[in-house]
Amino acid sequence: MTDKQKGFFYAIAGPVLWGFSGSIAQYLFTQESIPTQWIVGIRLIFAGLMLVIWCYFVDSKELFAILKKPRYIIQLLAFGLLGMLPAQYTYFMAIKYGNAPTATVLQFLGPLFIILYISLRKLQLPRRIDIISIFLALLGTFLLVTHGHINQLMLSPAAVLWGVGAGISQASYTLLPRELLKRFDARIVTGWSMLLGGIVFAPFANLSHVPTLTPTAWICIIFIVTGGTMFSYLFYLQSLNYLTPATTGMLSAFEPLTATFLAVTVLKTHVSAAELAGALLILGITFLQALPPNLFNLRHYQKNHSS
Repeated sequence: MTDKQKGFFYAIAGPVLWGFSGSIAQYLFTQESIPTQWIVGIRLIFAGLMLVIWCYFVDSKELFAILKKPRYIIQLLAFGLLGMLPAQYTYFMAIKYGNAPTATVLQFLGPLFIILYISLRKLQLPRRIDIISIFLALLGTFLLVTHGHINQLMLSPAAVLWGVGAGISQASYTLLPRELLKRFDARIVTGWSMLLGGIVFAPFANLSHVPTLTPTAWICIIFIVTGGTMFSYLFYLQSLNYLTPATTGMLSAFEPLTATFLAVTVLKTHVSAAELAGALLILGITFLQALPPNLFNLRHYQKNHSS
């Protein structure tokens, strides 16, 4: 297997596992009636703990270096409490009140909020390609939420609010750890942030009261913690050794595709044509943002590509 083939394998395997995780969470909420807070707390604590243990055996010195400066500790807490925890919680709440496909797609609104944040911070208008992305996001969300009926809301207000919250959380999850990721291994930053977020969230998650779980539910939870969190993330990181971030970002579209396929075929979730159209428009943001920044500047493009 060539390096490029390895990269594509890892870049697809990670999002596919994330997609499985979302559909499994939908099953746990609808069929097993497991509290959302409990699953989020378990996922963060145990996935974070496993990543920290993994990093300890890989590079124990680097693992604890991040805890030696107050500046890094504050940034780590900010990422864990304002990035990692909200991203996990809003996503699972969106699944609970809606379904895995719509929650996963609305999570892909993250680039939209990053565009708006950067524009406000720099006090400048978005680029042309960003304006197109904003239009696609709004149109896609409209179709996803209303199924094309302007006077009718097909998703519950709670599902819409938590879904949009998942998109906002995805943006903060992306923006907050930038300085930490320049200094430390991404596995270390993610492991500690998951563990810290899970520990702080534990009192609200009632982790001391384990719900009555069937063997199937236990298997599902173990998968969410391991395959759907730890290994999916490690696969995604591994793909960055062989592919560009833009390519891995586009291949992350396999997450909503997987979630939709499983929801329709296994969980019997109905997905309309309008929903599919809306999902494609929102996912299109990822592809647009991966394009060369000067592609829509025709004069610049023609000048640099003329024979």
